[in-house]
Amino acid sequence: MASGSDESEQAQQTLSPEMLRYLEHVRVQKRLAARTQTLYLLDLQRLQAMAADAAMPALQLTPNHIRRFVAQMHGAGRSGRGIALILSGWRGFYTWAGREGLIAHNPVQDVRAPKSPKPLPKALSVDDAVRFAESAHAQGDPWVQARDTAMVELMYGSGLRVGELVGLDVLASEHARGWVDLQAAEAHVLGKGSKRRTVPVGKEALAALHAWLQVRAQSLPAAGQCDPALFIGVRGARLSAASVWQRLRERSVTAGMTTPVHPHMLRHSFASHVLQSSQDLRAVQELLGHASITTTQVYTRLDFQHLAQVYDKAHPRARKKD
Repeated sequence: MASGSDESEQAQQTLSPEMLRYLEHVRVQKRLAARTQTLYLLDLQRLQAMAADAAMPALQLTPNHIRRFVAQMHGAGRSGRGIALILSGWRGFYTWAGREGLIAHNPVQDVRAPKSPKPLPKALSVDDAVRFAESAHAQGDPWVQARDTAMVELMYGSGLRVGELVGLDVLASEHARGWVDLQAAEAHVLGKGSKRRTVPVGKEALAALHAWLQVRAQSLPAAGQCDPALFIGVRGARLSAASVWQRLRERSVTAGMTTPVHPHMLRHSFASHVLQSSQDLRAVQELLGHASITTTQVYTRLDFQHLAQVYDKAHPRARKKD
């Protein structure tokens, strides 16, 4: 069996003399790691092969050739990020060739990789969201359970960011970043860019908040000096965002979720479920506090995904045969 060194030597034999000189430059002058040198070698092999298919020497390729190569790689299923890394390797070779006087213009200079589609935000189904909100450990501390249930109901019911949640105080004041008006069923929060907004609070969240505030008040004498925060830890200090993440992960286990639930997943679920029911994108934008409607439009993709699943299950022409 050939060693890794033998394989590298065999691969380099397929490269042009200029590419070999560049690899030597990378090895000696840049002193890059062996793994990085191997990646450079693979990038140049790919460039050499594509140039050969185009019946052109690599040093005579034009930007149009490079764009055609990008389209070929993209059509073959390579990701935008992967193509960007390859182009970076090619760009380095041609930059070196320019300094050596081998080419007049870098054909890769203004060529960009296709943008990778943004992944859809992770959202729970309606059933899973309700199951998660209603789950509680039977043997758990009732104080902690009351607090966590109120947090979950508020995040899922009002679409709050975790920073907005932990910034809430029990009472409104000039120093408060946010608070919940139980009588008006509204939450006043300080969002991104120090923008304030008011969002409705549903009946389940109101009930959970009433229960939590009652338990919280009973614990104050034992807690001593207590923070004005709505959500506090067992020692009376304002709960941190990291603590909320941890509590949701633990609740995920209790609820038997297949994937850990995090605060933004509840916000995504809120947006997706409201949009599925109302089809009112502008209203969802306002509820989430998005400055631009384009940020909110990602949830239309989630909504279409939901509709497509319903179609696949319900339409006689869509159902797959057993």
